[in-house]
Amino acid sequence: MGERRTSGPAGRSGQATFEFALACAGVVFPALFAVIFTSQLLWVWHSVNEFTRLGASYAATHCWEGSGGNVVDFMRSNVPPVIGGDEFQSGPAEINVSYFARDPNSGQLQPFQCDGDCSTNCIPDAVTVTVTGYEYRPFVTSLGLPPVALPNFQTSLPIESAGCDPEQGICVP
Repeated sequence: MGERRTSGPAGRSGQATFEFALACAGVVFPALFAVIFTSQLLWVWHSVNEFTRLGASYAATHCWEGSGGNVVDFMRSNVPPVIGGDEFQSGPAEINVSYFARDPNSGQLQPFQCDGDCSTNCIPDAVTVTVTGYEYRPFVTSLGLPPVALPNFQTSLPIESAGCDPEQGICVP
């Protein structure tokens, strides 16, 4: 007579393997990639936010330039090790620096104007550094999805010294 097959654990091992592979492909791997994507995005978010604070701190303690060129140059040379950091050198991300002076009558901040160079007689009261246009591109663009546009990051600080020493009457950029 022929060999008789029994149902039991030995006969169902192929089904369990198939269900495991199906669960991994349909649930575990997508969830894992979602966690990785979200973690990277939050890391980039935090890095760009801190990068904006660093630029505002630099602007508050160094000589002002009407264009903010010294702050922008500093920030471009000190981009954090972040995914897509090259967007700050040549990409769509922009760094804007605005200086403000307090109106003595109303107390409101107004755009700072000064005819002279950085000196003890020509110091703004506050600075705002804004990072705009940064897009998170890795991972999503490889899947054919559009990049994730991060919101504008902005930090405002009062001017601390502007790189000027009032006792000696000199300013150091």
